[in-house]
Amino acid sequence: MLRDYQPTDAEAIVRVALAAFAQFEQDYSDWPLFTTHVAKMPELAKTGEIIVAEDGGQIVGAVAYVGPQAPKAAFFDPAWPVIRMLVVDPAARGKGIGRQLTEECLRRAERDRSPAIALHTTPIMTVALPMYLRMGFTRVREAPDILGVPYAVYVKTLG
Repeated sequence: MLRDYQPTDAEAIVRVALAAFAQFEQDYSDWPLFTTHVAKMPELAKTGEIIVAEDGGQIVGAVAYVGPQAPKAAFFDPAWPVIRMLVVDPAARGKGIGRQLTEECLRRAERDRSPAIALHTTPIMTVALPMYLRMGFTRVREAPDILGVPYAVYVKTLG
């Protein structure tokens, strides 16, 4: 079940986010610094909409939808809505939760009458990146590395 984030969800989404990224500890040059950024996921509610996925009353995933014109990184077109921090609890993977969360972001972009939606990701995300490509996202440009890990911007044209 998907629903909008409540402030009381903050601790649970931080736990899920840290668990989701744990497999990449060896990839980032400063893991403690990286995890401090991951742990700030609830702050995305200030500029965007966080969507949480629940299964059996437990939060098992989350994503932030940052709407058109909301503040975002300079490597994104300011007019594009952006998908940020898609995370799924490792114990809940393989159930389509990441896809459901991404599809909800696409619905919100359509609600906002956006012609496109963007995200940035990295080849080390061997599940997420192929899913985005299957969903019609295409790589448009490099993005700055994050602690030694290469990233790129991907965009999907909407309806």
